[in-house]
Amino acid sequence: EVQLVESGGGLVQPGGSLRLSCAASGFTFSRNDMTWVRQAPGKGLEWVSRINIVVGSTSYGDSVKGRFTISRDDAKNTLYLQMGSLKPEDTAVYYCAKWGLGTVDYWGQGTPVTVSS
Repeated sequence: EVQLVESGGGLVQPGGSLRLSCAASGFTFSRNDMTWVRQAPGKGLEWVSRINIVVGSTSYGDSVKGRFTISRDDAKNTLYLQMGSLKPEDTAVYYCAKWGLGTVDYWGQGTPVTVSS
């Protein structure tokens, strides 16, 4: 059974940093592209970042480019999202997701991030 469990969310002040983790199990983590997606209160899903199985191949949404860094530890089956220079508009539930056969096929339960003073 595929499982994706996010952690690391919480309340942070504007300008602060936070690192999200996503523990993966039930599939061969190292053979799958992974992604982070977020949903702000009352809004739709927004793609944040993607990391491919090709080492060093990452991409970011324009709203987070230069502030967030996605990474993975294949030995630990864990995906990360390092978030810096956080803004109130980064407030959202953050989900990690697995790519399979050209589409996202599994999602985690999400971890909430609130950026507020």
